[in-house]
Amino acid sequence: MSSIRFIRKVSLVASAVAVLGLGAAHAQDKFPSKPITLIVPWSAGGGSDTSMRLLAAAAKKYLGQPIVVENKPGAGGAEGTRAIASAKPDGYTIGMVGNGVIARQYSNPNANKVSDLQTIAFFGTDPNALTANPKTGFKDVADFVKAAKAHPGKIKNGNDKPGGASYIAAAVLEKDLGIKLTKVPYNGYAPTVTALVAGEVDTATVPVPDVIEHAKAGKLRILGVMATKRHFLAPNVPTFKDQGFNVVVGSWRMIAGPKGIPADRLAILEKALLETMKDPAFVKKANAAGFSVDPKGAKETAEYVKAYDDQLYPILKSIGLVKVRAR
Repeated sequence: MSSIRFIRKVSLVASAVAVLGLGAAHAQDKFPSKPITLIVPWSAGGGSDTSMRLLAAAAKKYLGQPIVVENKPGAGGAEGTRAIASAKPDGYTIGMVGNGVIARQYSNPNANKVSDLQTIAFFGTDPNALTANPKTGFKDVADFVKAAKAHPGKIKNGNDKPGGASYIAAAVLEKDLGIKLTKVPYNGYAPTVTALVAGEVDTATVPVPDVIEHAKAGKLRILGVMATKRHFLAPNVPTFKDQGFNVVVGSWRMIAGPKGIPADRLAILEKALLETMKDPAFVKKANAAGFSVDPKGAKETAEYVKAYDDQLYPILKSIGLVKVRAR
């Protein structure tokens, strides 16, 4: 073989290797190129878990890869939130965060701050409700308040751990209604509702979607909804305001990840999740399951969370939940 032919052959092989290498690099850069994990800091079966499984199933259409839901309950949501915040910031691990993250940063020394998280998209808000086991005999909010004032601390209310949304709802009831409850903590809404049905507790302050089916079956009674208007799943149940009590408390959910996700990957996640949450078929399924869908992008979500923090902090301080750090 002549030296010229040999050099030409080597050049062709080198070019082919370079092309293959470039193709491999492009394949590695494609995002997402494998399933994404979505951490839910609560037990399976509750509203947070159900809403995220609906979202995960629908998002594959827009993301091109499946989203695998992983439940990490514990410490009132703090363990799952820590797993989200400490994940590798490559976009492959994200999670659901509720408004309990706001209170936990002030009440739990081991909890992550909101600033440890990268907002991606906002899912929606579900109003909390005061729900009773029928054996209590409570027919409405007035019955509940009368009993609570007559017997301070006797009514056992099921809620999540200090800092969680349903704990805050119970604490707000105590403050605004001038009552004292015995707050019984559970790891998530599903075990809270199970305890309420079983009669372990007298009432619970979880969102409407988590109790509606039991209420329809007659196993529970929703005494009042903590919202400015009646819930579409329970149109016959009056709000607290309808009954003369000015109490408005809701539980919101957002999708977040660890700080440091590359901007291009963050944009892909944000776009896919927003497209999913605006898909009429998904909205119909979410509403049928009882969830309100109010999609917001990463920037708008961050602004919403900041405003909520500003609003909630003085309430937390007044009810004694600011213990480990002040603003």
